[in-house]
Amino acid sequence: MTRHLQGSLFDQTDELRLGPLTGIRRTALGSGAWIDVLPGWLAGADQLFEQLAADVPWRAERRQMYDQLVDVPRLLAFYGEDRELPHPVLDEARAALSAHYADELGEPFVTAGLCYYRDGRDSVAWHGDRIGRGAREDTMVAILSVGAPRDLLLRPVRGGDTVRRPLGHGDLIVMGGSCQRTWEHCVPKSTRAAGPRVSVQFRPRGVQ
Repeated sequence: MTRHLQGSLFDQTDELRLGPLTGIRRTALGSGAWIDVLPGWLAGADQLFEQLAADVPWRAERRQMYDQLVDVPRLLAFYGEDRELPHPVLDEARAALSAHYADELGEPFVTAGLCYYRDGRDSVAWHGDRIGRGAREDTMVAILSVGAPRDLLLRPVRGGDTVRRPLGHGDLIVMGGSCQRTWEHCVPKSTRAAGPRVSVQFRPRGVQ
């Protein structure tokens, strides 16, 4: 199942290490939505990608699309509040994010959803995390990306310009405020040669 990953020229360390969150930069999107981005937050991220790709119990899903079942174009894993995360550095990341956003979010990040994009054919369609509290409340979703970069696109629900952020090799993005209600995001298919990527989405309780 593991795909070959071409490592980042800027991340040649074998030591998994989180950097400080003080360098994170916020961009206001409008309508009360914002994103925080911190490139290269996790050093040694390519090593973590290899471990997650090999060791996580990935599952393939099928979903109803009109009158037929279709394959979900990515592999998935989910770790609820009571499940041990697949690597200790993910526990550190979740704790660091919970501490950094404690005053603004008012609660910790507790779950972790993982997506494995094996190549450019894997994707996720436009959506907001609006199952649960995200449909009616401001909240946050923090995404740590390891492996090769893929574009994350965001666009206003009511129409407007698209925002593009390439994420991989230990990059962090946090979508906050009204982002899940007033904006949508996706990882589109890519016709360019795209290496494999794993994204780890940390969420508070009741946000999906």
